[in-house]
Amino acid sequence: MSPRSHPDPLPTERLAALADRVRADPTLVHARSEDSADAAPPRRFRLPALPRRGLLALGIAVVCTVIGLGSWWQSPAAEPAPDLALVSTSAPAAELVVNVIGEVLTPGLVTAPSGARVADAVRLAGGVKPGTDLHNLNLARKITDGEQIAVGIPPPPAAGAPQAPGSQPKLNLNTATAADLDALPGIGPVMAQRIVDHRTRKGPFTAVDQLRDVEGIGESKLAKLTDLVHT
Repeated sequence: MSPRSHPDPLPTERLAALADRVRADPTLVHARSEDSADAAPPRRFRLPALPRRGLLALGIAVVCTVIGLGSWWQSPAAEPAPDLALVSTSAPAAELVVNVIGEVLTPGLVTAPSGARVADAVRLAGGVKPGTDLHNLNLARKITDGEQIAVGIPPPPAAGAPQAPGSQPKLNLNTATAADLDALPGIGPVMAQRIVDHRTRKGPFTAVDQLRDVEGIGESKLAKLTDLVHT
C-alpha cells in the first residue's frame, strides 16, 4: 500500500519555540495555510493597547452620550407659544362735567376733558358776555368733576355754610317763588306764601319797604331782608 502524500509536520522544536513566543506575547496571531507544503512566515496582528485613563474617559463619554440621547428622546417637543393679541393698557381719558352759571352765553352743564381748566369750561359755555368782570375768577385753575363755576357773579355758598349779608345774589321779590322766599332768614313757609299772595293781589313790588304791608313783617324783620332782596 503506497503511502499517501501529506504535508510535512512541523518539527517538535519549531512547535516548542512557537508556544514560547505565544506565551511571551499573547497578542500575536499566527496565520498558516494548511494547503501549502511550505509554511509561509507567520503574519503578526497587534491589537491597539489603550491606557487605563483613556479607557475610563472613553467609557464616561459613552455613558454620557447614551443618557443625553435618552433624555432628548423622552422630552416632549416644545410647542410654539400662542400669539397674544396686543391689549392697550392705557385707559381712556376721563371726562369732567361741570355747571357753568352767570355771565356766559349758554350757561348750563358742559363736558370737558380731564385736566381742563376754568377757561376751557367758560369757552365750552359759549364764552363770557361783553363787559363781564372776571377779576375774582381764576381762569387757570383746573376744574373738578361736578363743580359749579360762577362767571361774573358771586359764587353760591357751600351747602351748610352760614350766609353772610351781601355774600350772595339778592333775591327778586317779584320773580321769587314761595320756596325761594322760604329760604330767607326769618321767613317760613307761611310768611313766604303771604308775600306771594300780596304780590298777586297788589301787583309787583316797587320797593323793598313795601314788605311792611305783608302781615307779620315788622321793622326788625325788614332790616334783615333789606340786604337779601330787591325789586
